[in-house]
Amino acid sequence: MKKALILIDIQNDYFTGGRFELNQTDAAAQNAKSALDLFRKKGLPVFHIQHINQNPEAPFFIAGSEGVKIHALVSPLPGERVIIKNTPDSFYNTDLLPLLQELSIDQLVICGMMSHMCIDTTVRSAKRLGLSIELLSDACTTRDLLWENTPVPAELVHAAFMAALQHTFADVKDTPTFIKSYA
Repeated sequence: MKKALILIDIQNDYFTGGRFELNQTDAAAQNAKSALDLFRKKGLPVFHIQHINQNPEAPFFIAGSEGVKIHALVSPLPGERVIIKNTPDSFYNTDLLPLLQELSIDQLVICGMMSHMCIDTTVRSAKRLGLSIELLSDACTTRDLLWENTPVPAELVHAAFMAALQHTFADVKDTPTFIKSYA
């Protein structure tokens, strides 16, 4: 079994001052960086997923903007692949699956933003495609939502999605537990 790290949408617009701020992005990005550092140290494949909105009227991730750039904390190094996507699913209309197949990768470690949207969609797609997934819960984050005039705090949104993905779709764990398994 060969493993790769998938960093989803860790982009400037989600951070403080961005066009679509999420909850505790700095903490999630720092945990993602810890996983990234481990993969780089071990020489394992890393894929950066970057969402670019095709609609110029979109509220965030506008092509050519500062907000669409991958955050400096996890910037790709030469040789690390950047996969551009235009939907919540990192596999839909991208070359991610063929690249994983080319490298004989069948296990993914996934982290990034947003738990209830791009993380959830990508994890479920990866499982449907027959891949094994470890999901780093503390290296993901989301935002407050509103459902039928009821505010749903980001912490609860995140917890609900991690609970829904656990076991059936992914092995959900925190970053220190994941890193410790490689010690």
